[in-house]
Amino acid sequence: MYTIKRAAELTGVPAATLRAWERRYDLVEPSRTDAGYRLYDEDSLDRIRDMAALVADGWSASTAAAEVNRQREVGDTTVREATPSPPPPPPGDRAPTTRLVEAAAEMDPAAVAAVLDERFALTSFESVVDDWLMPALEEVGRAWADGRISVAGEHLVAHAVLRRLASAYDAAASHAVGPTVVIGLPAGVHHELGIFAFAVAARRRGLTTIYLGPDLPSSAWSATVGIHRARCAVLSVPDREDLPAARELVATLRSSHEDVALFVGGRYQDAVDEASRLGHAIGPAAAELAATLS
Repeated sequence: MYTIKRAAELTGVPAATLRAWERRYDLVEPSRTDAGYRLYDEDSLDRIRDMAALVADGWSASTAAAEVNRQREVGDTTVREATPSPPPPPPGDRAPTTRLVEAAAEMDPAAVAAVLDERFALTSFESVVDDWLMPALEEVGRAWADGRISVAGEHLVAHAVLRRLASAYDAAASHAVGPTVVIGLPAGVHHELGIFAFAVAARRRGLTTIYLGPDLPSSAWSATVGIHRARCAVLSVPDREDLPAARELVATLRSSHEDVALFVGGRYQDAVDEASRLGHAIGPAAAELAATLS
């Protein structure tokens, strides 16, 4: 029997998503300890893996759960090739984003968590991040800028997202068997949600990732790349004022580790020379990096 943390590690599905799939789709019925903690058996893990595989292939969460349950009812445990399922709501559907902003304005952590759980249970991590989460965070930023939410509300959302990214990153650890990539932000750069989401996607693609987080001096970057004999370093330039630090970091790494591949993402990536651009979509960028290093 496995705890929810261990089940997340073994299946690659974040614990928050496991709880959402259980609650919304009756995918599994974990037993409980006397203290009320969930325990998952091998059959539950198989169901979770099957559903995750279908979701990753494009099935909606509800359709995937129904298919996994149908297979178990008829004794067929073979995961089908994906068939077209109803697409996720288009980027123009702002209802979940509106609810997220309203929850931030009301300083309601439970409502923030409910929106995030709902969205991350819909489809693959990469699709949720690119199609909804990043645009939604931009709207949260606009809501703070125009006074619809307070700075505390903006921080509430950011930290809720950060916790989910951390859970997804930990859950993807079993996939990390490929080349080593150091990922993070230069000194003085603090907006880490985008680069952390990329680190999760890169790990899910099989890369061995060393995530350094925000605001790391160039000397520490250089030391980390050397210690881990990394094949690649990835940084992000989310704001214009981050350009000097990003350029200084690239120059340092070029000087100290000339054989290490350098990639840059973020809104102002095109203004950084001597590094390859990753583009602005996290899922495709992680896939391209994994293919490049394979």
